[in-house]
Amino acid sequence: MFKALDVDAWVTKRRSSLDEARDAVTGIIRTVREEGDESLLRMARKYEPDITSLRVTDEERDAAYESVDDKLLTSLIEAEARITRFHELQRERDLWLEEVEPGIILGVKTTPLDRVGLYIPGRRAAYPSTALMTAVPAKVAGVPEMCACTPPPVLPLTLVALDIAGVDEIYRIGGAQAVAAMALGTETIRPVQKIVGPGNVYVTAAKMMLRDHAEIDFPAGPSEIGIIADSSANPQYVAIDILAQAEHDPDAACVLITTDPSLPAKVEKEIGRLMEEAPRKEIITSALAQSGFVVTRDLDEAVTLMDSIAPEHLSIQVEDSLSVLNAVKHAGSIFVGAYAPVACGDYASGTNHVLPTAGYAKVYSGLNVGHFCKSSTVQVIDRKGLEAIGDIIETIADAEGLYAHAESVRIRRKEK
Repeated sequence: MFKALDVDAWVTKRRSSLDEARDAVTGIIRTVREEGDESLLRMARKYEPDITSLRVTDEERDAAYESVDDKLLTSLIEAEARITRFHELQRERDLWLEEVEPGIILGVKTTPLDRVGLYIPGRRAAYPSTALMTAVPAKVAGVPEMCACTPPPVLPLTLVALDIAGVDEIYRIGGAQAVAAMALGTETIRPVQKIVGPGNVYVTAAKMMLRDHAEIDFPAGPSEIGIIADSSANPQYVAIDILAQAEHDPDAACVLITTDPSLPAKVEKEIGRLMEEAPRKEIITSALAQSGFVVTRDLDEAVTLMDSIAPEHLSIQVEDSLSVLNAVKHAGSIFVGAYAPVACGDYASGTNHVLPTAGYAKVYSGLNVGHFCKSSTVQVIDRKGLEAIGDIIETIADAEGLYAHAESVRIRRKEK
């Protein structure tokens, strides 16, 4: 069940699944571009035959609260507060200015995007946590318009979470067609500037293919966990952390890298025992088929190998965890210690669970407030400041043959 892994082959396979999805996604994008709302309704009716409108009404939002018990509602509100608290720490100043030398003041002005699109997965399970994770940083950033797409039938729990997070528009559309609708626009859905949120390989491929129309956060496909463990790790904890990721999606994947040769067998035994009570056995079994372990000589080798994977989630379960944390370079979100399961970051610690997958953590950061902002540099320069840098500008501009650039400074410096 839990096998030794060829890491290079594993990484290649994770990337190739996106390439394989491109042909199907190309056709979906073309259909949405040509047929608009009609195509979206037709595709949505495969899952909810009675759909007549793409947009969720205010009445449906209100009714959704009746399906959510009080304890769950309180938990969502508390989770939203914790996610907000952490993301407010990330927020940049709207404007800062600093005099770097006499007559020259430099700074940065940060402004939110005008309109963003959120993709919230569905069908296999409700993901109210993803609704909060995508909407809260946008709200903290000050984005005035948020629209969300989620597959039909839209689950009440997802609706309530989106409402708590302050999302303006909710549409019952899933898959690559939802991404196409938000990027290109239709009769009902106005186009957005940026699309964020996780999805399957088709959603992820669509996001990457439509970047000319709407910026994206990063490739965020099927879930992953990498675990670095030594002989101090609890096999039961490692096993349940693996199952927690495997139950997400048949395409999820889990990698254990350990310095303890006896640990994989112990973990496999625990997986077998825990699987007996797992309600999502079919999904877990599919995910475990593309998961496995590697035994390394030491923790340095383990870190190097894990960095080559750059997992979405990285769990560090070793005796000297801080030294491993310092050494790691590539991971979406890092969970340190035996009592930091990934579920903490998924729901209530406050960090964001929308993270790059398939090795993209080597170049992308997880979703944060900065994804919903843009910055403009500012310079306030008086005559004294211009005199200080005038010769430098004129000399370089003349060397580049850009006469007017140099003259724009000379004219001002000659002025009496």
